[in-house]
Amino acid sequence: MDILPILSTLRRHRITATLIVLEIALTCAIVCNAVFLITQRLHRMDMPSGVALHELVQVQVSTIGAQPDAKARTEEDLAALRQIPGVQAVTLVSQLPFTNSSSNSSVELTPTQTQPTLNATLYFGENLPQTFGTRLVAGRYFDADEYVDFEVANNNPKAIPHSSLIAIITRPLAQRLWPGKSALGKMIYLGGIPVRVIGVVASLIRPSLYWGDNTAQWSMVLPLRMAVGQGASYVLRTAPGNRQRVIKAAVAALKKLDPKRVITERRTLDDARAKFFQGDRAMTSLLVGVIVALLLVTGLGIVGLASFWVAQRRRTIGVRRALGATRADILHYFQTENFLLATIGIVLGMVFAYGINLFLMLHYELPRLPWLYFPIGAIALWLIGQLAVLGPALRAAAVPPVVATRSV
Repeated sequence: MDILPILSTLRRHRITATLIVLEIALTCAIVCNAVFLITQRLHRMDMPSGVALHELVQVQVSTIGAQPDAKARTEEDLAALRQIPGVQAVTLVSQLPFTNSSSNSSVELTPTQTQPTLNATLYFGENLPQTFGTRLVAGRYFDADEYVDFEVANNNPKAIPHSSLIAIITRPLAQRLWPGKSALGKMIYLGGIPVRVIGVVASLIRPSLYWGDNTAQWSMVLPLRMAVGQGASYVLRTAPGNRQRVIKAAVAALKKLDPKRVITERRTLDDARAKFFQGDRAMTSLLVGVIVALLLVTGLGIVGLASFWVAQRRRTIGVRRALGATRADILHYFQTENFLLATIGIVLGMVFAYGINLFLMLHYELPRLPWLYFPIGAIALWLIGQLAVLGPALRAAAVPPVVATRSV
């Protein structure tokens, strides 16, 4: 079909055509970035934790007053928790995945380095890797005699009975520090303290993702033994079907040993994860609502504009029918007209989308919008435009040739 008559008609309706083009452009720009943000949120919520997510429960206690016998009390608690039916492993840890705070340290590759190479999370807890269910991919776990009390190591690092502290790190962290090389036996420095890598696990997510999703797996485990009263939590590993029963039994066992202490947290790690990503789910739902609303408004705008133009052009349509134009010709005319308007709007929308993405990259540290979103957005808006104009176009195609004479 010759598009010159269509362009000529659109020039006579510049304001109306401009408004629909701007509406399509803004919809394209916002939808492309909104879909990208939704994808980022879904990827964030789906990132691997590296732990036996459906087998872990957390019980956190808060003691009243000083605990001079904290070490003995911890051993007593752990022994009681291990006796609960269905419990496979127990540990007292400094922190867990999917919480809003974490213990981190700068990591250097040389003792004289002035600027840290990166920042990593430090996990502490006896038998923590085995209880968490992390998958060892290289090296080994800690031996029982390699654990040191956290309080001793924190107050006097020189009291550690090893030439250097040892650590288990994640594979992403190892690849970041030594690309293409084995991390086993390598040395890192935490605040000047030498640490030798003895094991590598597949993954272990950081408790807080404050540092960004790209650093989510930069974690390490140190052989430090925690005690009650240090903000630690008991973590029990059990079968999925036993978790609620184990939580109740664990709380009862701990309260029996010390009725005065307060249970500040009791939950499965699935519950912790759900709470941690609550904001991401809310944002995803909001963005989906925005996309649906924009597409609906754009579609209704196209329907309204096409219906208005059909009503205005009934005589012209009748004349064309009288001169031999078929219903398919009339239908094709309005679909082509809408396609041209949508194309102009989509091209402008892609420019706007790129600008919005640059703004988000600059102020919110989001990654660059992949080019794949542009053709997907264009195809979606073309389809919506053609579906929206179909009803008015069919009504236009149904105008009989006799209208040409009745309208004189």
